[in-house]
Amino acid sequence: MSEYVTRETFDKMREELQRMKSVDRPAASKAIGEAREKGDLKENAEYDAAKEAQGMLEARIKQLEGVISTAKIVDPNSIDTSKVSVLTKVTITNLASKKTVTYQIVGEKEADLKSGKISASSPIGKGLLGKSKGEIAEVQAPTGVIKFRVEGITI
Repeated sequence: MSEYVTRETFDKMREELQRMKSVDRPAASKAIGEAREKGDLKENAEYDAAKEAQGMLEARIKQLEGVISTAKIVDPNSIDTSKVSVLTKVTITNLASKKTVTYQIVGEKEADLKSGKISASSPIGKGLLGKSKGEIAEVQAPTGVIKFRVEGITI
């Protein structure tokens, strides 16, 4: 599945991948080599830990390469604010509690509820996508259906 990201997030992912390949990978190999020199590999916890760390690093590199290869970069200047879409900020009111909040709809990699960013693939994100100002979004939650009214859409 493609991940929608901003240019800034895409560049950060590429930098992280480059660092892992050019700095972290050689450091992991060196740690394995140093642990190997300490004797019997069957009883060498340092060697086992270094191999495990290398395996986790390689898995993260592979995962990040997959995300980067399928990422779709979204330009904030080309976003239509007549409907909720990725990268729009949407102000919604919970019709049951009358509480109003503003969220930015982002890709999974950028989601951070504390900073008001929710994933487009989250239940609320899915429910809001494509809605216009004044429309009601019905979101299925574990406690039942929650209804939100879209109050405004901005960038």
